[in-house]
Amino acid sequence: MPADGLLVAADLVKRYGEVTAVEGTSFAIRRGEIFGLLGPNGAGKTTTINLLTGLARPTAGHRYLDGREYGGRLKQAQARMGTVPDESNLYEDLDGFGNLCFCASLYGIRKRERERRARELLVQFGLEQAAHRLFKAYSKGMKRKLTIAAGIIHEPEILFLDEPTTGIDVASARQIRQLVLELNRRGTTILLTTHYIEEAERLCHRIAFIVSGKIVRIGSLEELMREHRGGTVLELAVDARGPALAEAVRERFPACAVERSDEHGIRLHSPGPIELLPLLSFLAERGAAVSEARIIRPTLEEVFVRITGIESGALRQEREGRKG
Repeated sequence: MPADGLLVAADLVKRYGEVTAVEGTSFAIRRGEIFGLLGPNGAGKTTTINLLTGLARPTAGHRYLDGREYGGRLKQAQARMGTVPDESNLYEDLDGFGNLCFCASLYGIRKRERERRARELLVQFGLEQAAHRLFKAYSKGMKRKLTIAAGIIHEPEILFLDEPTTGIDVASARQIRQLVLELNRRGTTILLTTHYIEEAERLCHRIAFIVSGKIVRIGSLEELMREHRGGTVLELAVDARGPALAEAVRERFPACAVERSDEHGIRLHSPGPIELLPLLSFLAERGAAVSEARIIRPTLEEVFVRITGIESGALRQEREGRKG
């Protein structure tokens, strides 16, 4: 475990009869980071959160908070955690202010303080105008924001967000992502699960790919990209047209695969680094002026497909099915 590990899962296993939902999962969440679990439905993301927050008992394995195993002292650990499930757990017939105050009371926060916190969060989440509206009258986006506010009413050190933007409109999803970033800037450590590859890319400091209950790869965005870059891809914008130039580059630099990317573009694929100066000199000798040169990097979507074998389209279909 890293020296700055706040929460650690060590060989966690969860079985339901003959079904293994989580199989030997291990990872460490560093203090102050946003850690993402990215994977399809049924991958074990929600079960992993339930194991870490004490809502489910592991079949095997250990959970550590600040280096101490907390399986036998769940209440103390849970007081330092906030949990936002993928479906709201708030009361439909309470208003927004009442829901927040009730959640604060569960953590033993005194009346004056919980009312202050509730008012503060309603303003922070842009819900002050709906403070005394019944929760069942909220839109999906408003419900999601209030559920997150309820999860942080006691100012937890670590916040678990299960699919925070699934099933809500684009504007609300954007607001929630901004709220997540702001919470993290204020010092909250966050674990979030998501189907959204682009969401993991925007928000997470490190990402774990999870498939069939197993973590198959963990890394920062840059680490994952670098590991699966597969050599160097260089794209040049040139003023020369036609296939002749690409053929000439291919003959001069036989270690590279060369293709026309468009009418004014040449793309070179090399298993190693590409020396730019000899290439530019060769093109200049042939009267081809280069207006732009850029390295093409793989997307997180491409890396996800390479590592897991799961087409990213399957994640999109699952999201659309959940929205329906």
